[in-house]
Amino acid sequence: MSGGDISRRAVIASAAALALMPRSARAAPATVTAPDGMFSVSLDRGLIVARGIRYGRAKRFEAPVAVSTPGHSVAAQTFGAIAPQQGARYGAQSEDCLFLNIWTAEPDIHARKPVMLYIHGGAYSNGSVTDPLNDGAALAARGDCVVVTVNHRLNALGYLYLARLDSRFPDSGNLGQLDLILALQWVKRNIAAFGGDPNRVMVFGQSGGGAKIATMMAMSAARGLFHRAATMSGQQVTASGPLNATARTRAYLAKLGVNEGDLSPLLTMPIERLIEGLTATDPILGGGVYFGPVLDMKWLTRHPFWPDAAPQSNGIPMLLGNTHDETRAFISPDCERVKTLTWDNLAERMAPELRIDILPEWVVAQYRARYPDWSSSDIFYDATTCGRSWRGQVIEAEARAAAGAPTWVYHVDFTARLDPRRRAMHTMDIPLVFGTLGAEGSQTGAGADAQAASKAMQDSFVTFAKTGNPNHAGLAKWPSYDRNRRATMIFDAQSHIENNPRAWQRELFARVPYIQPGS
Repeated sequence: MSGGDISRRAVIASAAALALMPRSARAAPATVTAPDGMFSVSLDRGLIVARGIRYGRAKRFEAPVAVSTPGHSVAAQTFGAIAPQQGARYGAQSEDCLFLNIWTAEPDIHARKPVMLYIHGGAYSNGSVTDPLNDGAALAARGDCVVVTVNHRLNALGYLYLARLDSRFPDSGNLGQLDLILALQWVKRNIAAFGGDPNRVMVFGQSGGGAKIATMMAMSAARGLFHRAATMSGQQVTASGPLNATARTRAYLAKLGVNEGDLSPLLTMPIERLIEGLTATDPILGGGVYFGPVLDMKWLTRHPFWPDAAPQSNGIPMLLGNTHDETRAFISPDCERVKTLTWDNLAERMAPELRIDILPEWVVAQYRARYPDWSSSDIFYDATTCGRSWRGQVIEAEARAAAGAPTWVYHVDFTARLDPRRRAMHTMDIPLVFGTLGAEGSQTGAGADAQAASKAMQDSFVTFAKTGNPNHAGLAKWPSYDRNRRATMIFDAQSHIENNPRAWQRELFARVPYIQPGS
């Protein structure tokens, strides 16, 4: 058969057979032949699923190298290890973590379906695409796209900047980004065998995943590897400067007891110890030490969205989105500082969460005058969302509009059904886009309202992957973003367009410069 060893007819026949089989037996192996190997995959819920495909290997603190085994059988039926990190939510951890996963309904070289490649959140230090919320089955089962999810190096292993201290590590500081670029190169070579179109690759990512995408839009090494981009509550206006990144490296080394004049112990230190070092105090931000992309003038030679949108990506259509109540995910309504909020302590408690240098007492006074019926916690969450989380998206959208770049903006207003106090919190859009409404961690519920919001988001994202424009039948016309109208799609049980939402908050916080956390 042309392309892969599995045709559309075979998938349909196998799916019919699956319906008659007990669930325990529904994991029949099959093979997809691609340039980089013959991948033994699984047949699951009528889809061909490849899990744990190795796209690269990497020595500690060095750039990754591609792995290709043409003509050789490669097992791809179980997820690979995830990047080492604090906590153990997502399964086995290992430095050997450069794996990707694919869901497809039609692994035929002639299918040429748009590819949706997802990059997980968790800032630059945590997370995994093996989280059940990121399962690609429901999205791929639509039959009109191929879904790919990618894991890569995180925290110190992916972003510790050693180049100024030791010439042996010229690529350190951006290794996690180089992993993602290597994965995209693998997709370009191989995705046609899985039914995907290598010339219609859409990258989408939530939180840190969106920030990684924004960063790649300014990296020349990523040029031509993706053709649409969608960032979900994840922006990267500026990267970490090399001096601040070096200061963070020194704080991390001090925590580990490693002399900066001899970094050799880092190469043999147990991985558990390297992860313990993440508890070092960040010398710029306070709290745990931050790791993220570095303006190293080698791989990243300009900031992603400062002083403007990186020109190399202005021809790439882009979706920019946020949720209405981002910080209700970061700051629990059950935590003591929220439960004991009063008008007297609101400004003090809000100040560190704004992440910008603005007079908090003035912010509180402005909010109380504007919204006299709001509680102290209402103001706390709205101000921290608009000043801290939404602000970066506004800057990116405005920069793209100034450049005339094709851009569409959305807000998710659909609120939590399981814990209504969380409202439209950070991560709310993940299950809506993936269709994983019932997965662990989802707050959407699985009612008709959640299904309607999910359909609106899925249809928009898949249409965007297909055409570079999210407009489709069944949804209000979605104008591209400009600085006159600022049209924004509001995704909810009944999705609709709103012009210039939260204009008052946008203007309020525009009075002071925005400093990207971690810069």
